[in-house]
Amino acid sequence: MKFPPQKKIAATYMRGGTSKGVFFKLDDLPEDAQVAGVARDQLLLRVIGSPDPYAKQIDGMGGATSSTSKTVILAKSQQAEHDVDYLFGQVSIDQPFVDWSGNCGNLTAAVGSFAISHDLVDASRIPENGICTVRIWQKNIEKTIIAHVPITHGEVQETGDFELDGVTFPAAEVQIEFLDPADDEDGGAMFPTGHVVDQLDVPEIGSFQATFINAGIPTIFLNAEELGYVGTELQDHINSDPAALSRFETIRAYGAVQMGLIQHISEAASRQHTPKIAFVAPAKTYQASSGKTVDAEQIDLLVRALSMGKLHHAMMGTAAVAIGTAAAIPGTLVNLAAGGGEREAVRFGHPSGTLRVGAQAMKDENGQWQVKKAIMSRSARVLMEGFVRVPQ
Repeated sequence: MKFPPQKKIAATYMRGGTSKGVFFKLDDLPEDAQVAGVARDQLLLRVIGSPDPYAKQIDGMGGATSSTSKTVILAKSQQAEHDVDYLFGQVSIDQPFVDWSGNCGNLTAAVGSFAISHDLVDASRIPENGICTVRIWQKNIEKTIIAHVPITHGEVQETGDFELDGVTFPAAEVQIEFLDPADDEDGGAMFPTGHVVDQLDVPEIGSFQATFINAGIPTIFLNAEELGYVGTELQDHINSDPAALSRFETIRAYGAVQMGLIQHISEAASRQHTPKIAFVAPAKTYQASSGKTVDAEQIDLLVRALSMGKLHHAMMGTAAVAIGTAAAIPGTLVNLAAGGGEREAVRFGHPSGTLRVGAQAMKDENGQWQVKKAIMSRSARVLMEGFVRVPQ
């Protein structure tokens, strides 16, 4: 029996923040995958090595975690005053689907670098030395993101001394600005229920205080204490407990319904990327996964977040935007865990260490909270470039 040869597709494997994924230029994809649909999803699933019942992604580029099962498609922007259109696909590890419902904030740090290196940014906008401002249109959420990419001798500067907890080696700092990060599909309501704190009732599990927020990525914040945690938990504590993971997923499903993202909890299974679920606690001293001590005096609060059904090893970039935004608004669970009051920046402890994110909140003429910008620093670099091969 004869089988056709593999397809050969130009691709770049990149780390961005605490994630990594396979990056494609749109016009390098096979013609049928240049548009949204089954052909594109099947291609990306096979590139990453999903669905894999062993949950290892051995026969693909994925790394068998939510942070490493990612794909990015970039093209010259079709939006005025933007350089590049950025489309993100979160690939399920053990199920046959790609979730297009949200952004990846970590990989955003690599988008600007890729765009510059692959002629998606006009040469006249790239300095010989200095900072190149890349204007990104995030297609999944229809938002503008600005990446400030360092340039040396006309090329992207990837090496440097910026250290990011959750990433072993230092690299060049890339500052990211998420403009108007709140979801404005429903008239600009950052809080979909209209409240900064709600009661979330989950049958057979319990009732919890919750902050539902659409900023960066739809996120459900809970109090660690109400869940039976202290906020210093590391990955193994949560991920080795199937009952806990199942409980988190059930809570997430009911929260998604209360946020208006889905109509019935059964729909949550096909929307794993959003909303995120996280729990917060006041600052405490703890030992990070690297073994280093994070002192309570270094941070404002503790945050642990789940992604694709597992506790994240550090913090998703988009969830960090949600954390920074919620911290800036008095009365949210995040704000209260950080000590309450008004603030324009917060440093929080996560399983791998700490992260600082800034956000400025204000009320509009209708009394609704608005955040015009959230800012954080990440890093990015090319790991490998060339071609991926995919069985036809």
